[in-house]
Amino acid sequence: MKLGDMVSVIDEDLEGIVTSIIDDIVFFQDTFGFVHRYTQKEIVVKDKSLYHRMKMEIKTESTKKNNSKKHAKKHLVLDLHFDKLVDNPNEYSGFERLFIQKKKLLDTLDFCRENNLKILEIVHGIGDGTVQKMVNQILNEQMNLEFHNTEILHHQSGNIMVYLL
Repeated sequence: MKLGDMVSVIDEDLEGIVTSIIDDIVFFQDTFGFVHRYTQKEIVVKDKSLYHRMKMEIKTESTKKNNSKKHAKKHLVLDLHFDKLVDNPNEYSGFERLFIQKKKLLDTLDFCRENNLKILEIVHGIGDGTVQKMVNQILNEQMNLEFHNTEILHHQSGNIMVYLL
């Protein structure tokens, strides 16, 4: 460091030109004419030639939308068709079938809540509407969720989308 060097203070937004050096103390004058005093450990020389030797690399921004893995997942689908829930569907009575379907629906809703899944699609089928009524009744009793049929005419739709809040 010598007289006339441009210096900058390390921990402050302050720079100036060295006017005198006495032992370890450096005096410099800022652009407003004020004289400041710092030790040599507190300032650095601003050498513009250091930056002329460095090559600048210009990077282009990615056009790909970065979605997190958590939000890139597809929603969970629960198919309540009885032949998909058990191995021998003919061995069960109508009441047992409805009870198993109801238990599966409640277990799946609990699973979604425990694992922070936000969207569940319930496939209940069209049929005579018994399973659809049971699904609607259970969803109406639940807290912190919204649901709607995927079709305008809910009797013609075989599924319901559920959004857990």
